[in-house]
Amino acid sequence: MTTTIAPPDRKVLQALAALLLALFVSTLSSTVVTTALPRMLRDLNGSPTQYTWVVTATLLAATAATPIWGKLADLYPKKSLIQIATVVFLLGSIAAGLAQNSGQLIAARALQGIGVGGLQSLVQIAIAAMIPPRERGRYAGYQSSATALSTIGGPLLGGFIVDTSWLGWRWCFFIGVPVGLAALVLLQATLRLPVVRRENVRIDYWGATLITGGVSLLLIWISFVDDAFAWGSWQTAAMVGGGLVLLGLAAWAETRAAEPVVPPRIIRQRTTALAILGSLAAGTAMYGASVFLSQYFQTSRGHTPTESGLLTIPMMAGILVASIIAGRLLSRTGRIKPFLITGSLSLTAGFAGLGFLGESTPLPLIAIPMVLVGAGVGMTLQNFVLVVQNSVPITDIGSASATVSFFRSLGGTVGVSVLGALLARQVAHHEAEGLSAPAAYGDATGFVFVISAAVALLSVVAAILLKPVALRATLDTPQPAETTAGD
Repeated sequence: MTTTIAPPDRKVLQALAALLLALFVSTLSSTVVTTALPRMLRDLNGSPTQYTWVVTATLLAATAATPIWGKLADLYPKKSLIQIATVVFLLGSIAAGLAQNSGQLIAARALQGIGVGGLQSLVQIAIAAMIPPRERGRYAGYQSSATALSTIGGPLLGGFIVDTSWLGWRWCFFIGVPVGLAALVLLQATLRLPVVRRENVRIDYWGATLITGGVSLLLIWISFVDDAFAWGSWQTAAMVGGGLVLLGLAAWAETRAAEPVVPPRIIRQRTTALAILGSLAAGTAMYGASVFLSQYFQTSRGHTPTESGLLTIPMMAGILVASIIAGRLLSRTGRIKPFLITGSLSLTAGFAGLGFLGESTPLPLIAIPMVLVGAGVGMTLQNFVLVVQNSVPITDIGSASATVSFFRSLGGTVGVSVLGALLARQVAHHEAEGLSAPAAYGDATGFVFVISAAVALLSVVAAILLKPVALRATLDTPQPAETTAGD
């Protein structure tokens, strides 16, 4: 049956505040390390490859965990799952702060990523269960503000922590613990969601394991090829062949699983497939731009971590302003496609502008494309999820939302890993030609952003091919076998 959801604004805002606090701390964990990474790896004697994997480990774990959390949200109480994800995230944060070498740090970041994957998908799912799509736009400003605040504040906070002698980089992880605990308390007090219980629950652990194994093997190959071993070596054949076999087996397993982590019937839908394509590009932009710009400002331009954080503000401001304005206009018009097209074009233009980076590029000329990238992320990142949530029945919202989030995280994971490997190769090539390290890093960073611009074109294609969607003002509520009043 179809029911109109009209909860009191005050109660919605209270529950939304608790959800956004959990989302805030998970996003902060990704951005707070970007300005601190050079110092972390120096203190732990880490390699350039490990530099990338401190970020990639979190993204890969989040990518693998996201569809599982999404499927669990279709089967178990969402509130309990959000609280469990928060606890896992907190345990990973404490372990990362206590790490004594780069291997321990990467492992702890992977544990953190399992919690991050849960929070970033479950918060979206909970919001979808609370607020109809047409009304969701007016609340999107709050969500975008929380994301933008953590994205803007993360690099600044990380830089401040690293540059403060009595704190040190370990507090980049410890700082999230009290915030996460506060989120747990608020979630318990304010979040009330209908609980739909289903029997004969079956989780597709085989599919998740095969997907994670295949992607991991390919990313490890990308990280080490042409450095630890040659392109034409047996290691390349084993890793690439093994990765493709695992992914092939995953595709086969997903067509036969009772509860697949990436449901084929969902990704075969045109809207979902195009949203996935756009999300891959948006994910690459969100994570790649933050990581490589921070590294560029410190390594090529000689800025401190704090200064590096300040210099990324134009991009973060673009995310904040564009997402708030787009959210309000979206609620007013109910039309989402124009914002996706505009955002995708802005994303592509911004990366194309950053492709001209060099050791001495004037800062104002860097700020302009950074604003464009930020505006593109602000108009596309959440809206690709929203367009899918609007296209599937509520019974599939958990799986559909998590599927899009899965591919967005996958885009970030592959983007950071591949672009990081390309950056390392370009730096080595330029230094072999006699360029100084700052010049080599500057030119190499520009090169990886040219590649990013080409990837961003995928989101333009996806947005243009999407059918026009007018966001509905109701939710399709299923007839559950067993329903309780709340969670």
